[in-house]
Amino acid sequence: MTTTAPRQNLGSRARSLLRAALDEYGDSPRAAGWLRHHLDRFDEPLRLAIAGKVKAGKSTLLNALVGEEIAATDAGECTRVVTWYSDGPSPRIVLHPRRGEPRPLRTHRDEHGGLVIDLDGTDPETVDRLMVDWPSAGLRTTALIDTPGIASLTVDAAGRAGEFLTPEDAPGQADAVLYLMRHLHAADARFLESFHDRHVARATPVNTVAVLSRADEIGSGRLDALISARRIAGRYRTDEKLSTLCQTVVAVAGLLALTGRTLRQDEYLALRALAGVDPDVTEAMLLSADRFVAPPPSVVAALPDDVGGAGRAALLGRLGLFGIRTSLALLRQGTDAGAPPDAAALAAELVRRSGLDELREVLATQFAERRDLLKARSALLAVELVLRREPRPAATALATEVERVFASGHEFAELRLLAALRSRAVGLPPEVRDEAERLVGGAGTRTAVRLGLDPEADAATARAAAVEALQRWRRRATSPLSDRTTTDACGVVVRSIEGMLVSLTST
Repeated sequence: MTTTAPRQNLGSRARSLLRAALDEYGDSPRAAGWLRHHLDRFDEPLRLAIAGKVKAGKSTLLNALVGEEIAATDAGECTRVVTWYSDGPSPRIVLHPRRGEPRPLRTHRDEHGGLVIDLDGTDPETVDRLMVDWPSAGLRTTALIDTPGIASLTVDAAGRAGEFLTPEDAPGQADAVLYLMRHLHAADARFLESFHDRHVARATPVNTVAVLSRADEIGSGRLDALISARRIAGRYRTDEKLSTLCQTVVAVAGLLALTGRTLRQDEYLALRALAGVDPDVTEAMLLSADRFVAPPPSVVAALPDDVGGAGRAALLGRLGLFGIRTSLALLRQGTDAGAPPDAAALAAELVRRSGLDELREVLATQFAERRDLLKARSALLAVELVLRREPRPAATALATEVERVFASGHEFAELRLLAALRSRAVGLPPEVRDEAERLVGGAGTRTAVRLGLDPEADAATARAAAVEALQRWRRRATSPLSDRTTTDACGVVVRSIEGMLVSLTST
């Protein structure tokens, strides 16, 4: 069952407001251009920015999501520039300078087919952005935006990231943000707070998901590193402060995910050769990166000839110590069972263990399912900006309508309630609060998810569950023991359930 709760034409209301504002501001080139741009955005893929401090693994995770190496992962000049990646019929790179006309850059690939971006001598500080077209199914519904590191050693690069993500007098260009952190440091919290909008429609973490990136390093590369990382991510999800700043926290080993999605046959053969070595020998090598690349002569003598120092260094760069340990364990387990995995099976298992599949599911439920809401939100903020920058007496009615949509749109009411529930501002018992979060879309907007049912549940089962939930929450909403805050919260939940029933009745 894939039915979603009705959206009450929020997108249509936002489009109508944009068109009405265009009629009013058609004589202002700046305002009209801004409004047309946001009207066009409704038909574009969702814009997802990837942000975080330097060395958080932004480009690596972007490559893993796309399934190809198209973003530079070293500390080169391109990592200091905001770079947009979109689906296109053929590879193309266009440089947009801060001053002057855009110009194409030469497109070429490295020996393994990855994209190489060369600014051709252009100073990165003079570049506004790079636009990269790349044929990819992973970019058809979501455009990815790689941003320079927050708190970068280069002041200009850090400033450019902040300017793009949290402009002072305008809504950001991204519809949603994936924020990467290695641990929750003060700088991470400060950025999330700066990105956390303060408007009635913005006072919610709806458009931010945090990723505990480089999760394999948390356990010093041990085989149980990701278990530890997921436990930490779980604690972060229940942190009262962080839960008000982002939808959820996911642990991902980005390097493992990328290599799993791009594993080459020669790498698989090298790993299989190492898996045939005495486990005591390889475990001694894996005590450190230096020891793996340059082990003592006695260890080298026990290694196969086709896995030399250069090959081991290449494997280390592609997988890290955790990825090598995991790969060897998987290959040996397969051998014990009499059926060692081939390259495709090993690659799929590395991706599964990396946490990338969980992140993709989160992106689907938190962003893709809320695409209309996120785009409507961006459109309303665009109208609001124009009205604030160029106030006119005749635009008063527009301003009133913007506020009416923000205040009355049930989707926004759900988001405000989510923020209140996660900050414990509503006095509900834990189990009741968890149900309220689920019913208003905290775990996803599909009706089955909201009702806590199996995704394949039929409509009759869903209707029965919705009727039962509606009766329960109406009793809570009318209880004389509830304070005003609790009553209002229950009223929002009731309206969400009523919307589900309407949707189920119409199917």
